[in-house]
Amino acid sequence: MRAQTDVVVIGAGFAGLTAARELNRRGLQVLVLEGRDRVGGRSYTGAVAGLPVDLGATFVGPTQDAVLALAAELGCPTTPTFCEGKNLINWRGSVRAYSGTVPALSMGGLLNIARVRWQFTRVARGVPVDRPGAALHAHELDSMSLQDWLTKKRASSTTLDLMAIMSRVTWGAEPSEVSMLHAARYVAAAGGLDRMLDVTDGAQQDRFAAGTQSIALRMAEELGDAVVLGAAVHGVEHTDDGATVHSAAGSVSARAVVVAVPPQHRAAIEFSPALPDGHAELPSRWPQGRLSKAYAAYETPFWRADGCSGEALSDTGPVFITFDVSPRKDGPGILLGFVDPREFDTQTPGQRREHALRGFAALFGDAALQPIDYLDFSWGTEPFSPGGPTAAVPPGSWTTVGRALHEPVGALFWAGTETADAWTGFLDGAVRSGLRAADEVEIALTG
Repeated sequence: MRAQTDVVVIGAGFAGLTAARELNRRGLQVLVLEGRDRVGGRSYTGAVAGLPVDLGATFVGPTQDAVLALAAELGCPTTPTFCEGKNLINWRGSVRAYSGTVPALSMGGLLNIARVRWQFTRVARGVPVDRPGAALHAHELDSMSLQDWLTKKRASSTTLDLMAIMSRVTWGAEPSEVSMLHAARYVAAAGGLDRMLDVTDGAQQDRFAAGTQSIALRMAEELGDAVVLGAAVHGVEHTDDGATVHSAAGSVSARAVVVAVPPQHRAAIEFSPALPDGHAELPSRWPQGRLSKAYAAYETPFWRADGCSGEALSDTGPVFITFDVSPRKDGPGILLGFVDPREFDTQTPGQRREHALRGFAALFGDAALQPIDYLDFSWGTEPFSPGGPTAAVPPGSWTTVGRALHEPVGALFWAGTETADAWTGFLDGAVRSGLRAADEVEIALTG
């Protein structure tokens, strides 16, 4: 590893690799330091029944133009998410079919959730994503959790439970753990609830055929030996004119540093001098959520023969939402389940498999108990940089330390999907943040 470079990028996820690739294109010498033994960050592709499946970030959809442009440039095609037929919901002990995004569980329940969604949308539209603290009633919204707001708006038990499912799959957290201002800003950054939650014309519309990590791998291949794995950074000495970065692979001096790790994980780095107010408190005020995933593969997508889309919701754990990610109609059939980690993550591999398959079977019948292959992954138990899928920002954070998300400090610049002003928390937000950080560094170094 060289001892000096123009820019050090800490983290080889989508944000860090995008920043490094862009700076390299602009003629700057870049070195990427990654603590894991792989690139991709929260994008990690495994295999079930010999086919690629995403253990982390999975889907992509309309208006996610930054990651789609990157993937097209690198030759990583998308494939549509299957969504034909009826959706299912396991609710209060019985399974029923529905269509669209919101299950029509009862007329009263439907009217209540429609009213609450309308009120939530009004709030979200009033939050400027680049300046959420300037929103009307920003401090009030940030002082309460999403759960508090729902209770204040007289959400029914059905609405509360459906919003809890949304909260778990979006932030890996309960509604009581997420600031209402953060929830509203997050949805606004995605273009609204429908855009964020839907398959058709929504954020789950497509997948990358070879898995999302293939994009990161191709970026890393372009950068070659400028990407150093197993190089966890533990210290950064910085001034206005440059920095020295200390890692498990050695030390390197640079004119600028891009820190492209989740805000919580900035705490693993000792900055000298200490970061200013706001930046120093940010890691403890921007914790990662927790979410697990399970895949079951079958000879065929048998649920389609019953007219089912493979998309389902459940108020009974551990599997609370599913998708059909089968590669072909003739098989194998692959179900993806998002899993509540609270009990799941502490179980043995055998227990996790048994409970996940029971969750699939509760929705799709006993045929789901006999897969030809199974795989799960628990992000909260990762030994390095645990947590996912994104930050679960608690009340009181945006209006106190939110400005520190991507405000440069001398030679230090910040990237990562949590710092994005569009599609925050998604792959697209990560790519956008890397491009923004590259612009900031270039301006700082070249004037």
